[in-house]
Amino acid sequence: MDELNTFIRRASDPRELKRALAVRMAMHSYPYREIQAVLQVSLGFITKWKQRFEHHGIEGLKVAYRGSQGYLRPHDRQAVMDWLQEKNHWQLGELQQYVETHYDVVFASKQSYYTLFADAGISWKKTQKRNLKTEPTVVEKKTRDYPVVE
Repeated sequence: MDELNTFIRRASDPRELKRALAVRMAMHSYPYREIQAVLQVSLGFITKWKQRFEHHGIEGLKVAYRGSQGYLRPHDRQAVMDWLQEKNHWQLGELQQYVETHYDVVFASKQSYYTLFADAGISWKKTQKRNLKTEPTVVEKKTRDYPVVE
């Protein structure tokens, strides 16, 4: 039981926490209907996780699926971001070619390329050039040319 309490205190995933709380409450003889009402779970949820805990211990309560590994390693991904941020204009085809030639990666979906654009702070809705309205020298010139009238 101490192991379960430690797991509850250290749980970082809300799904694991809910599972562990349901198990602890069931082991302390709380009525299943009360556990169901407090945690907003089904009766089957309580039974399932209590049985998993009894058969597999704490490991049975942990989330098993951790997602897939990305095709680009983290430092390669950062290099692509840096490359994108150095450019004055962007095109999807150019990004696709760059990633394929430099990292031998071809994403199955365009969404992966769009995500690279977004993570680099670039809109992927359409090909765009750098927004000159945000360039400090352009803004300064414009404010000089058009003084504020009060």
